[in-house]
Amino acid sequence: MKDNARRGSASHVTLRSVVIGALLIPICVYWVTLVETRYYSLDGSCLPLFVQPVFFLFLLTLLNLAAQRYASGHALSSSELLVIYFMNAVSVTFSGHDMFQNMFGAIVHAKWNATAENEWAELFWHYIPDWLTVSEPKALAGFYEGESTIYAPENFRPWLVPLAFWGAFVLVLMFMMLCINTIVRKRWTEHEKLAYPNIQLPMRLAEGGGAPLLRQRALWLGFSVAAFITVLNGLHHVFPQVPYIKYIKQVNVGSQFTAKPWNALAGMTVSGYPFMIGLSFFMPLDLSFSCWFFYVIRRLEQVAGAAAGFRSLPAFPYFGQQGWGAWLTLCGIAVWSSRRQIRSAFTAAIRPGLVDDTNEPLPYRWAWLGLAGGGVAVLAFKSAAGMAAWVSVVFFGIYFALSFAITRVRAEFGSPHEIYFVNPHDMMISALGSRAYPPRSQTMLAMFYWFNRGYRNHPMPNQLEAFKMAEGAGIRNRGILGALLVAIAVSIVATFWANLHIAYVNGAESLGGFKDWVGRESFTRLQRWFVTPTPPSLPHIMFAGAGGILVLLMTAMRARFLWWPFHPAGYALAVSFAMEYFWFVVFAGWALKLAILRHGGVRLHNRAIPFFLGLILGDYFFGSVWAIIGPALRISTYKIFI
Repeated sequence: MKDNARRGSASHVTLRSVVIGALLIPICVYWVTLVETRYYSLDGSCLPLFVQPVFFLFLLTLLNLAAQRYASGHALSSSELLVIYFMNAVSVTFSGHDMFQNMFGAIVHAKWNATAENEWAELFWHYIPDWLTVSEPKALAGFYEGESTIYAPENFRPWLVPLAFWGAFVLVLMFMMLCINTIVRKRWTEHEKLAYPNIQLPMRLAEGGGAPLLRQRALWLGFSVAAFITVLNGLHHVFPQVPYIKYIKQVNVGSQFTAKPWNALAGMTVSGYPFMIGLSFFMPLDLSFSCWFFYVIRRLEQVAGAAAGFRSLPAFPYFGQQGWGAWLTLCGIAVWSSRRQIRSAFTAAIRPGLVDDTNEPLPYRWAWLGLAGGGVAVLAFKSAAGMAAWVSVVFFGIYFALSFAITRVRAEFGSPHEIYFVNPHDMMISALGSRAYPPRSQTMLAMFYWFNRGYRNHPMPNQLEAFKMAEGAGIRNRGILGALLVAIAVSIVATFWANLHIAYVNGAESLGGFKDWVGRESFTRLQRWFVTPTPPSLPHIMFAGAGGILVLLMTAMRARFLWWPFHPAGYALAVSFAMEYFWFVVFAGWALKLAILRHGGVRLHNRAIPFFLGLILGDYFFGSVWAIIGPALRISTYKIFI
């Protein structure tokens, strides 16, 4: 990043970069919300590297190259490009599928969908605080039926109090994550030097204002391959007579197995996403191998269970429960490996000046105080909402444990982390049974399901990646913190606006998807807890324990034997849905990387990097183009994922 040094901006975040980033956030948020709820034409927030921020960075890079040539005084530096990029990446953590899109599909669902048949009004309406939901019939009718406007006072006012409380709650959660990332950043980034694979493309795009990477022929070769596929398949979607490359998106190969016990493979798909081949190239070989290997083992377990006739264990082999134990154990291992850094940061908080924390986003004392204060605020919020204190402690203990493990795996390996089978609600009910929790606490578990459903666009890993990019660009982390806080505040407001504007125009009922099934999952399960209470499950606990033991054994083997090929994170990802869409394409990326290293060594590997970056960039760029054409013409267009 030599241009940073020349410009003298390597140590600071410039005002213009924050302003540009903040101005782009509402555009990015609205685009994400529109295509993911109204047109369902680009699931860019479901991927480990978000699509829309990369698209904006690429466009800015092209404009910046022109500025360098014709108006060099106005060209953006590498650090400024990165600030704009991660501010928009942070915005997608709020506007994407597994955050506020879910929230709007959940917090008013029970009020609108209560009927005489489901008896929701009698069962749990009185447990839902008025200040966390909207009850006014006219405002709800406009939201669900559409052909209305959020700008009418009778529609807008009922949302003010609930969104203020939910926004403040999420803001506290985000700050607690910033505090945790501050405490562990030095260990993971400077001492262990984790790879952070997902920042490779934005870092290289921003370097030198974009010129070095964009001059690489290999980049444009990969870009052209992905562009050909995405353009051709996109044209086929609009004009069916155009040829179609079939095996790019998911193809159900499990349907070919009809005889028992092989029919247990039903639903097994293969895919050839160009962007994922590119992303998997940057995953360590042992992890990418473990991801697809354990997915295959997972499927063979289903076949074995069908052959053995485990009818008394209908959920065999309990993948979700294996995932519970695996992810919680990964958290424990990550905390243990970081114990010296955590102890050092705590000591520095007690005795300031003992440890140098000048390059941290926050002084360690403020990080610990912020974490403690945030915890108190969250518990107070939960208590006011009606959740028992001990239930809140358990719930958020699990939530932050999963967040910590996801952040560690993402920083080290960059893999997708949709762990749909793993969440605090299922763990807590399986461990103690639903009767162990007071009715009001059960209701709050349902109300808080929306940010624990899938974790695909989890905010915490993206915060840490912003700090890593700052280190690579020579930016002070204290400045990065300010830009992050601006991005968080603007993103929350913009996301609230975008969801309400689109819902009141089109109707949440017509949007379907996350405006429907998140609430349905939340409250049909709550209804079941009330009507037919769920007892504790010994098989669930046993298989969770087995998952944790397997992770411990694999970790011990990796520490003892260099030849050990299995990575515990690959097992955790394979049994918790994250590899459902990607196992085959991760296999393809693993095989290509292995062949390149064996036959060409590190030199050929390094020369191949621009090609695989080009695969990602080409797929993302033209996928974004189709996601612009679709809403502009109000037609269905090709999407690069799912």
